[in-house]
Amino acid sequence: MSNRPPSEATIRRLERSSGALATRAVARMDEQLPWFRAMPADRRSWVTLVAQAGIASLVEWCRNPGRPPRLTGEVFGAAPRELVRVVALKQTVDLIQVTVDVLEDHVATMAEPGDEDALHMAVLQFSREVAFATAHVYASFAENRGAWDARLEALVVDALVRGERSEELSGRAAALGWATSTPVVVVVGATPTGVDDPHAAVRRAARSMGSEVLVGVHAEQLVVVLGRTDDLDEVAERISDEFGEGPVVAGPVVDGLGRAGESAAAALAGLRAAAAWPEAPRPVTADALLAERALDGDPLARAALDERVAAPLRAAGGEVLETVRAVLSSGGNLEASARAIFVHPNTVRYRLKRAAELTGVSVTDPRGSWTLQVALALAQLDRERSLWH
Repeated sequence: MSNRPPSEATIRRLERSSGALATRAVARMDEQLPWFRAMPADRRSWVTLVAQAGIASLVEWCRNPGRPPRLTGEVFGAAPRELVRVVALKQTVDLIQVTVDVLEDHVATMAEPGDEDALHMAVLQFSREVAFATAHVYASFAENRGAWDARLEALVVDALVRGERSEELSGRAAALGWATSTPVVVVVGATPTGVDDPHAAVRRAARSMGSEVLVGVHAEQLVVVLGRTDDLDEVAERISDEFGEGPVVAGPVVDGLGRAGESAAAALAGLRAAAAWPEAPRPVTADALLAERALDGDPLARAALDERVAAPLRAAGGEVLETVRAVLSSGGNLEASARAIFVHPNTVRYRLKRAAELTGVSVTDPRGSWTLQVALALAQLDRERSLWH
């Protein structure tokens, strides 16, 4: 097979037929590639432009075979970003192969007599150069996209930590591939030391369990946003191994990314107060730290304790609240509590069961007893303050 370039006459014939060849290539893509047929019309038009640019670049390359073809700009300049965003690398290879096949099928009709081998060789060499250029374009895009995604992810996490409820938040998350309607939880803790890329370790752990994940560092704290339809507690427990030393706190599960700021606020408040419970599990929920958070000055925790604990006990009637106070005062001794309020111990048990149903905490559990003491003490202070004003 000859290594000489095609003659000028062949190149002119190829140039005159470039538009028709591109149309035939796209028609064959439509026949052979089901995913191409399913593409919207505007995206198919991008592929057509790229095919036309590729054939035009082949013509120019045949005229200047000694010049290394600048294929990245010439072939993909028509729609570089759009193409790589919507067409995967493997699909682009398929598109190139179809275009090359069409060119090879028409070598005999495009080439002047005796020029068939030269044109065939030019097509093969050029298709190889296009394949290399494709890989370069996708590699460059992946690198740029990775840097852009990292910046966008940092902006989303920072907005959540600052409590912003921007309309742009869901859009930014969607650009990162996040399904904004899934349940969300925010987990916070210390950033690990001696780890080159803590973000990557957290992402691997979360995605291995099928969870969506955003990761950021805020004031030396690692902030992780998890999204999944179920078992978020299990995912939070798994990724807690990727944090640095110290407590790891999970905020409450909320409905969608639009409310993730609420989970982040609770988690961060819990992290600030977690030192008051050295034996806390890891991770610990922000709700389990309501008492510590309230003592640390968190108004949301104080309001939650009143709403979930003190108010239901007040509403249940004096007997239930009296019994809870008696058991707290006796250090959990039910018999002594019964004697103090002149009832049978079984009555005390019944009322305590009722109190646990109303508040979700048990006075006979050490943590529940502590939470009840704090909630009732703060409620009493608020009541006294309101009387003075």
